[in-house]
Amino acid sequence: MLGSAPVTIVVTSEADTWDIDTSSCRGRGPFVDWDKMPEPRGPAPVPRDVLGRPPKELKRLAREGCWARSHAGRARLYPRLIQRVSCRLVTPDAPAYRDVAGRLFGKRSVSSHPLPEFLEGCPVPTYCLSPHGVTALKKILVCVGALFPDITHSPLLPALAALLLHYSEDEAQCFESLSRLIASNAPHAAYIDQSFLAHQASCMTFGDLASKHCPAAHKLIAGAADNVLEVYSEWLSWLFPGLPFGYAVRVLDVFLLEGQKVLYRIALALLKQFRLSAAPAGLQGSDVKAELQAFVRNIAEHVSADKLLERAFGIRLFSRKEIWLLHMANRKALVERGITVVQRRPSFHLAVDMQKFSSSTVTAQEMRLVWSWIPERFSLFPPLLLFSTSEDGCSLQRFYTCCEGYEPTVLLIKTTEGEVCGAFLSSDWAERKKSGATSGFFGTGECFVFTVRPEAERYEWVLIKKPELAKAVPRPRQRSPSPAPECLPGSSRDSHSPRHLAVPSPQRRGRLSPFLATRHFLLPSETASMFMSGSRDGIVIGGGGGQALALDASLLRGRTERCETFDNAPLCRENFQVQLLEAWGFQSA
Repeated sequence: MLGSAPVTIVVTSEADTWDIDTSSCRGRGPFVDWDKMPEPRGPAPVPRDVLGRPPKELKRLAREGCWARSHAGRARLYPRLIQRVSCRLVTPDAPAYRDVAGRLFGKRSVSSHPLPEFLEGCPVPTYCLSPHGVTALKKILVCVGALFPDITHSPLLPALAALLLHYSEDEAQCFESLSRLIASNAPHAAYIDQSFLAHQASCMTFGDLASKHCPAAHKLIAGAADNVLEVYSEWLSWLFPGLPFGYAVRVLDVFLLEGQKVLYRIALALLKQFRLSAAPAGLQGSDVKAELQAFVRNIAEHVSADKLLERAFGIRLFSRKEIWLLHMANRKALVERGITVVQRRPSFHLAVDMQKFSSSTVTAQEMRLVWSWIPERFSLFPPLLLFSTSEDGCSLQRFYTCCEGYEPTVLLIKTTEGEVCGAFLSSDWAERKKSGATSGFFGTGECFVFTVRPEAERYEWVLIKKPELAKAVPRPRQRSPSPAPECLPGSSRDSHSPRHLAVPSPQRRGRLSPFLATRHFLLPSETASMFMSGSRDGIVIGGGGGQALALDASLLRGRTERCETFDNAPLCRENFQVQLLEAWGFQSA
């Protein structure tokens, strides 16, 4: 593993080549220490016509490990697959590399150059490279820094360069392959984050996906780590350089075809496997980050590469566009926190210190658990008490007045029996006014309901756990307002102007569509999207066959049932009385 200190660059002879087109080629390239290189898993060659196969079949072959049969097969395929990547018109290629390398390092001389600044603090794995290969890797990274001056932070880039170099015939070919991945302009399919802002947005996106798709592992980590975001900020290092070479190159096989979404899948599969391998007593008192890194290094003791990829592609993720929308929302929140494109490291801690939190409904420890459930972009901001029945009285109109202008909000309810439950509500309560007299539902698929006491449990949108119930639509479509539940006959026509203090601010026409907006999906029924509704007679959260939470206008009596929107169990006693209700928003920095 290389550091970021100045290194000596030794120029190699251009005569060293790797003839990958001959039938007798065994894949023995000039940059590899073959004593370290694992043997191919089988004698069967990669089919010669593989690049002519349909895209779906090509993906299937890569996922099943077809490339793993031959080092020469990978050497033949990788540059050709990368040539298919859509990239910017002006992208540095192999001749550009030879020109810049010649000017930087000379023809046969020895020159000293530090690694680029964008690699500060980033591991530079060498895998099975020989000393000659390590020198070539350094040269390639130095030239990337020279030809891509806008890159300010890119932890993935050195690992990709090292892996590609194992299967490249010369430095220039490896550079051109890497350059095309850097310059990719495929819609919603970035390959390499190139700034701290983009990388941290990816970390937050992974945290959101982990919370939704690995709830058991997420709960385990949230209970043991003081800062869940810090744990997830290392997700990429679980893959590179964390995974052994044989696993890492299998990830690369599918990454070149499918982009960053593959990395999310593999990391989620690792997280699920980590949960299965954790001690029954959990992780209390342990260093979670160190435990995860050690687990990944020894992954061969727990699961084979084939099984890991099989489990990764068994996870039903959202569409690439939907994940891109989530990434962009996280990026926007980071900008609100002061992170810039040119910034290499944050000058402050991004996470909220929950030790300063004070509530009459939940403890700081309980609120920390709730905070670990909410989308990462909102957990960057400290909680702000908007409304409390103990301070503002039991008035529904006062509740609306205090909450309007804030998006999202967290509702906490403590019953007279001591039970505590609530809801995360993604949309501004002012949205209720758009329904006129119909008391229509609004909100997005990020809404969820939860219990805190006596047991902590979260119930998310039913489509997250059962994505087969709906299909993504290729273009936005208008959805008719959902019918109001019987217990809410009217709707407020209050003309009060909302105070738009939300961070991030509400979505407006012309801006990005919200993540998990219902118009992105062909829903099986209207009851699958009854997230939140409000009128002068009360509020309802969740619908279809019952209501997850319903409160009357006095905010003193409520009801909870199973509903189709969240497929939840009753959150407390079915008919309950409210001892205390709080609504929390998010405070700008």
